[in-house]
Amino acid sequence: MTNLEETPNLKKTSRQKIWDAAKLVLKITVTSALLYYVFSKVPISDVKDRLLKANYWWMTVALVCFFASTMVSSWRLLSFFRSIDLNLSRRFNFRLYLLGLFYNFLLPGGIGGDGYKIWLLNKRYKLPAKQVFWAILFDRLSGLWAIGFIICALIIFIPQIDVHLAIPGAIFIVGSIIYYFVAYKFFKEYTRFFFQAHAKAVLVQGMQVLTIIFVLFGQNFEGKFAPYLLSFLASALAAVVPITIGGAGARETIFTQLSGVFNMDVGLAVFLSISFYLISLLVALTGIYYVIRTSRLEAGLPGIEETDTENTAK
Repeated sequence: MTNLEETPNLKKTSRQKIWDAAKLVLKITVTSALLYYVFSKVPISDVKDRLLKANYWWMTVALVCFFASTMVSSWRLLSFFRSIDLNLSRRFNFRLYLLGLFYNFLLPGGIGGDGYKIWLLNKRYKLPAKQVFWAILFDRLSGLWAIGFIICALIIFIPQIDVHLAIPGAIFIVGSIIYYFVAYKFFKEYTRFFFQAHAKAVLVQGMQVLTIIFVLFGQNFEGKFAPYLLSFLASALAAVVPITIGGAGARETIFTQLSGVFNMDVGLAVFLSISFYLISLLVALTGIYYVIRTSRLEAGLPGIEETDTENTAK
């Protein structure tokens, strides 16, 4: 029996259980309210027709592109793990990443994917949970930084935003300098592969933008891409706030609101958001394999005894 066949100690007090239940109810309520608002503006039949009439060759390409972005994203996280001398194999890290996606998507009221990673890596490699937490947090921050970078690049292609590129560009550059200074000053160990990880973050977000472009191709779209891509990135920022289930409702609301500002087809905008959610869900579902076949998660890794010996030697 491997250590992963044991389950985390999830014993909680009555107060914690009530709080978890309240958070889940709140998320369901907020998600439902946002979706109700969206579909009061866009008939469900419009989204359904677009889905049924989509070019599924392009939709498949979009799915493959998003899966590839997930692989790069796990590679990015590995950079931050290696900053704290947590040298996981790429295969194990990717399996753990997929399992984390599954937990984050489908267990919104229970142990999250990030929480499971922290528990498992703390248990197996004897690293302080706080160290793993900060590595994961910096991974998330790198993704937000990359979104900001691409948004600045897209602004020039959107005439409705009557701002000289130098203004958002200067804000972004100054913000990036402050971001790096704070990280280097107070979290120096996490900056060992800082630039490498952030380059990977730009690649991840770029591939997710490509995912949206391929979905647009699947709708035989021939208009301006930039407003839809900028709206997608803005919705990604909104989805980070953990008040909905997997970002559902939040993304669609942002698309709906921005469709009027950027003269987008609101039906197509909401379809893009829902398509991206479904693509993300399909990829996240691959993580269920490691729930069913727990032992496969650790396949090829040294045993616990060997790991402990290596850590002692260090």
